[in-house]
Amino acid sequence: MHDTEQILQTGESSELVELGTVPHFTPLQERPIIAVLVGIHFIHIMDFMMLLPLGPQLMKLFELTPQEFSLLISIHAFSAGVFSFFASFIIDHYDRKSFLIFLCSGIGLATLLCALSFDYYLLLLARMVAGGFSGVLSATIFTIIADVTPAHRRGNATGTVMSAFSAVAVFGMPFGILLVNLFSWRAPFLFLTLVSIVMTVLAIGLLPSLRTHLRYRQQHHPAQHLRTIFYNRNHLYAFALIAMLMFAGFSVSPFITTYMITNIGMSEVDIPYLYFCGGLATFYTARLFGKLSDRHGKHKIFTIAAALSVFPILMITHLSTASAVLAITVSTLFMMLVSGRFVPAMALVTASVTPRLRGSFLSFNISIQQLSAGIASLFAGSIMSTTATGAIIHYDTVGVIAAVATVLSILLALRVHALPE
Repeated sequence: MHDTEQILQTGESSELVELGTVPHFTPLQERPIIAVLVGIHFIHIMDFMMLLPLGPQLMKLFELTPQEFSLLISIHAFSAGVFSFFASFIIDHYDRKSFLIFLCSGIGLATLLCALSFDYYLLLLARMVAGGFSGVLSATIFTIIADVTPAHRRGNATGTVMSAFSAVAVFGMPFGILLVNLFSWRAPFLFLTLVSIVMTVLAIGLLPSLRTHLRYRQQHHPAQHLRTIFYNRNHLYAFALIAMLMFAGFSVSPFITTYMITNIGMSEVDIPYLYFCGGLATFYTARLFGKLSDRHGKHKIFTIAAALSVFPILMITHLSTASAVLAITVSTLFMMLVSGRFVPAMALVTASVTPRLRGSFLSFNISIQQLSAGIASLFAGSIMSTTATGAIIHYDTVGVIAAVATVLSILLALRVHALPE
């Protein structure tokens, strides 16, 4: 009776029949699926992150201002947001496997376009194409996680897939920077094109057909579909939570590498250690946060992780002079907690919607997520400026705003309710 009342309160009284739509995969059957998702998520994460350490080099090569560089970051996010919005109307109409393979192939093509760009405007266009595929790809990945794993294992599965961030930081970024030093800034994007081809082949061979959600698909006018998603208070709180988290994180993270070089005095040779140490730490903490969420509750673990993340946010944006060891330590804490808080948050968000609407809901969610990231990057870029020596100023102000946004996200999370399964 309590479960029924909870569903009625969230406006999903017609969805009781859907509570059994999650396929009954055993943990052993889930492993190859999760492994493929980790590999594809690796491409998605590295495609975005690889631009960050290239900031100083691209700013010199193309004579960019902080605002122009922030646009390179933001255009990817804005494109992801727009494409995810329109994809939400069709994402639940197809087999999840087929849709994922199409998107993985597309992001491989997009990274190839990035590698072939020869001026700022072509690179801007290529980043727009990459963002379009990347945003929908992310929504599809988290939809598949929710479809193939029951609620009591979903936090762990989410943490495992999100450990792709760690793999990017530990292996992808140092290797990408090595390719940059050996060849050029184009080389990491060619590497991603090759990885995309490999993961597309593996997805074809290892992923099962995922069509259970099609049994409950109903034809709706787009306006009615929007009403179904956005007239649900629980959905709105979930969207607001993700928007606030993304704003808090992406107002700070795109400028860390540049700030460390221009303000702290780190050598470009030391930058791979920045990502390696942070990634190695998050490799363990992402899965840890997932397991703790399953064991102690998603709300509780998110609140703790988000509250703790305020400290490294303020520390990293207020550093003036520091040794490389201190700078790496602070950035590692930042990566651990800022990425760690996202694990219980995403597990909570994916549980806030019924299975029939999950693909569309998460696609809208990714749209809001990416638009928030793009706005955050542009907002931070508009606040900051550079001195005559190239140092960034007002990064500390950005940090304070990000800390306030983090506190607001904790309050929003308390209003998001997970539906029973």
